Amino acid sequence: MPSLRDLRDRISSVKSTKKITSAMKMVAASKLKKAQGQAEASQPYAQAMSQMMARVAANIQINPNSSKLLTGTGSVQTHLIIAVSADRGLCGGFNAYVLRKTRLLISQLERDGKDVKIICVGRKIRDALSRTHKANIIKGFTGIGGKTKINFSEAHDIAELVLDQFATGGFDVCTLVYNQFVSVLTQTPQAQQLIPFKLPEANQNEQDSEIGPKPLYSFEPSEEEILDDLLPRNLAIQIFRALLDSAAGEQAARMTAMDAATRNAGDRISDLTLQYNRARQAYITKELIEIISGAEAV
Repeated sequence: MPSLRDLRDRISSVKSTKKITSAMKMVAASKLKKAQGQAEASQPYAQAMSQMMARVAANIQINPNSSKLLTGTGSVQTHLIIAVSADRGLCGGFNAYVLRKTRLLISQLERDGKDVKIICVGRKIRDALSRTHKANIIKGFTGIGGKTKINFSEAHDIAELVLDQFATGGFDVCTLVYNQFVSVLTQTPQAQQLIPFKLPEANQNEQDSEIGPKPLYSFEPSEEEILDDLLPRNLAIQIFRALLDSAAGEQAARMTAMDAATRNAGDRISDLTLQYNRARQAYITKELIEIISGAEAV
């Protein structure tokens, strides 16, 4: 049975841990508000980009001369995976979810005889995959967002690397794996194909509900030239959205994990305090028995 001193030390240690987890929870909650606001602020532009590409694509006919970002290379042998995680831990299963999704995708592709290349965004995913797929990693990005917020230039750098690899025939298909921020309690791992890009399809119900004349658009320069310019921009935007979702999801997962850790620490302190009181009571009772036994012997 632990001594009274050991119990006091353990109670003190758990109290210190509780203070740390409580502070981390508050910091994560503050960062979550900023990250969520940044993610929400990017939605109108991303939606407008998607609508614009749909309008432009509706006026062209895809053919072998169209952009390779849209039609592909004609092969699906080499796959590039962009895996996005956090740089830090202590955020529950956040990093484990995207790591599991990435490893499942790699295993499936390798079973099908495909070649796999990986771009790691985040220290945790890079360190984990380096132990099992180091030869497949061509580049790793860490410190995204720094101490302030994620900038579009960081997503643009990743997109430029992807475009350079694609232009030199480095891969045929590109897939982005990240945690989609759904709510504070839910972050869902997603695998989104970026290259060849799949144009958004119009909703049939929305088409049927349209009544009256439809707007006519005049494009300058040609629709093909506009689409050739929009496709690389859209690649950077999709990566940017994934980075924002991952940042918000990381802080939400950390806040939830630290809240659970704080509550568990409180429960542990209660249990240890109860053990301490029982041990102290037993010690006092033992001392009284020894005193009474000594007095009776005299």
